[in-house]
Amino acid sequence: MMKRHVFKFARSRMGFADFNCFLVDFETGSCSTSRNSDSKGLLSHQMNASAPRMCSTSCAKVPEDLPKDNPVSDMLLDSFGRLHTYLRISLTERCNLRCQYCMPAEGVDLTPSPKILSQNEIVRLANLFVSSGVDKIRLTGGEPTIRKDIEDICLHLSNLNGLKTLAITTNGITLARKLPKLKECGLTSVNISLDTLVPAKFEFMTRRKGHQKVMESINAAIDLGYNPVKVNCVVMRGFNDDEICDFVELTRDKPINIRFIEFMPFDGNVWNVKKLVPYSEMLDRVVKRFPDLKRLQDHPTDTAKNFRVDEHAGAVSFITSMTEHFCAGCNRLRLLADGNFKVCLFGPSEK
Repeated sequence: MMKRHVFKFARSRMGFADFNCFLVDFETGSCSTSRNSDSKGLLSHQMNASAPRMCSTSCAKVPEDLPKDNPVSDMLLDSFGRLHTYLRISLTERCNLRCQYCMPAEGVDLTPSPKILSQNEIVRLANLFVSSGVDKIRLTGGEPTIRKDIEDICLHLSNLNGLKTLAITTNGITLARKLPKLKECGLTSVNISLDTLVPAKFEFMTRRKGHQKVMESINAAIDLGYNPVKVNCVVMRGFNDDEICDFVELTRDKPINIRFIEFMPFDGNVWNVKKLVPYSEMLDRVVKRFPDLKRLQDHPTDTAKNFRVDEHAGAVSFITSMTEHFCAGCNRLRLLADGNFKVCLFGPSEK
């Protein structure tokens, strides 16, 4: 019989009502179709019908080296034995780019501002999760840096007793000027999205200018001592697959972790399997140019396969969402900007 755990939280126009408004079944034992953003409405609940099923068998086994004795509350333990100690919080549904693999050019319908979680609600919910055993929080969007109170949110979250890591995933457009203050407010880890090193390609893909600003943000993060600075790159055949080794070259002298992500299908990105560059092919290309590439030891909950080129300061990773699934070690939970809750990034269900 499957174990069921119930996580209680609520949101109303009056704020949280001491967990009594409704219940969320906290079950993470099912995987289905995909959604690539933590914010509601940016991406479809359903994959393109031509896309392969990604999670049909991948949750069947839990890695044997997951911790057995852990102070995490039973509430964060699912029926597959996974301890969900990592919470992603979407601060906004809005974004200042229109990346072609993420959303249509005209944008999407957004939740009205009054229905987006307030700063106090975010902090209160985060405190509940952290007090139950969550030790890592990642701020996402949309684009989290466009939220005006992000510094205050970081300050409050970083002071939560038990939180070890406060991270952000950002497109980097406004990060460079905000990062010094964010670091003062307790931000400990930075992921920056960048899919091309060619400014003209960047403008084509994002439908906006800003390549130089992203590069400035990467360098600003390095200068401020973030190590590693993670750079997320979605690889698409015929667009940027010819730049894979150029990205790896960035790791030679700088503490950059390049993270190549397999192209995934969502409404608005006109996904086609011909655009997918599988992990095995990306790895072959890198090894031909950098034969000293060595596999690193991955943590059981890592979504990435991690490597390093000998004598390079940084690292190279591959996120194999399409060809080699990683559900068995997943420890992530997702709080959406409108207060809804997801237990699986690749599942359509929201609570």
